[in-house]
Amino acid sequence: QLQLAESGGGLVQLGGSLRLSCVASGYSLDRYAITWTRQAPGKEREGVSCISITHKATDYLDSEKGRFTIVRDNSKNTVYLQMNSLRLEDTAVYYCNTAPVTLPWGQGTQVTVSS
Repeated sequence: QLQLAESGGGLVQLGGSLRLSCVASGYSLDRYAITWTRQAPGKEREGVSCISITHKATDYLDSEKGRFTIVRDNSKNTVYLQMNSLRLEDTAVYYCNTAPVTLPWGQGTQVTVSS
């Protein structure tokens, strides 16, 4: 059974960068499109980015375009979310899942942007 685990979050200053990882186990990731979502305190979960199985199609929340990049390395069973020029409003717990969502949500990884 496919399981996904998020990592790479942390505390970063305004304008800084982080790279999040979504590592698959139990099954090959190359059969799935993957989505990154986030949830800030008191807010609903929102989609951030997604990537197709073949890496030929990617999509981003409008506010993230030009700042975030999603890539996949199927040889490492991993999807990455590179986040640059981080803003205070990017503070949230970030989660990955299949697209469409088929798995229970994991623990996520906390991203905190400080001024």
